[in-house]
Amino acid sequence: MAILVSRTDQGDRTLLAIAGSLDALTAAEVMPSVDNIIDDRRREVVVDIAGLDLIDSSGVAVLVSLYKRLRARGGKVSVTGARDQPLSIFKLLRIDRVFFL
Repeated sequence: MAILVSRTDQGDRTLLAIAGSLDALTAAEVMPSVDNIIDDRRREVVVDIAGLDLIDSSGVAVLVSLYKRLRARGGKVSVTGARDQPLSIFKLLRIDRVFFL
């Protein structure tokens, strides 16, 4: 399944919307957006995954990478819109406490 990624900068905040399936086949397509956010030294990132139907360990790794890299620079990452399978994965891994607004 395809992945759709869009980025919107609003002042100090960046909205990264991800829709489709974030898995081993599509994670590499999202990493350039993550790299650009880090390179642009964005301070606050909200990842909207309301349109995400599926996430696997590779997809979680993308979000954890964004979180760790941004935190290392004093930034903040939060996730919004989790539902269904992605929400279950976040709860199973107990990272819902770290990411959710």
